[in-house]
Amino acid sequence: MNSHEILSSRILNSPVEIVYQAFENPKHLKNWWGPEGFTNTIHEFDLKSGGNWKLTMHGPEKGNYENSSVFQTVIPNKIVSWTRKSQPLFDMEIAFEKLDENKTQISFKMIFETVEECEKMRKFVEPKNEENFDRLEREIKNIKNASR
Repeated sequence: MNSHEILSSRILNSPVEIVYQAFENPKHLKNWWGPEGFTNTIHEFDLKSGGNWKLTMHGPEKGNYENSSVFQTVIPNKIVSWTRKSQPLFDMEIAFEKLDENKTQISFKMIFETVEECEKMRKFVEPKNEENFDRLEREIKNIKNASR
């Protein structure tokens, strides 16, 4: 890992297809994207290379955070990457790795232009990514329960 990258990952007790579905379907994605307490309004989610992703993240206390990105790579159940067009600027790569039928490792790799930008974000981002994974685990339970 480079000094201008932040890598966070978690092993989930779920098939890769369900973990990917939690990301690819905006109806699910809006429920877990971002740190604890945030809600999302997804304005555009065109999940293909060159497609736009625009959302507003609503903070728990106050504040709306406009996010704009362009998807670069989309390989279902494997990898999705994008370049952010709004601050803070970085490239994001989410890897979905099937470990076995009911285990998937999800990884977030955030790639910054400079070591300084990366270090400025690291202390904030690392614990927030863990909150993001906690929320994802709850959403996966909801998806599984709904499909029973």
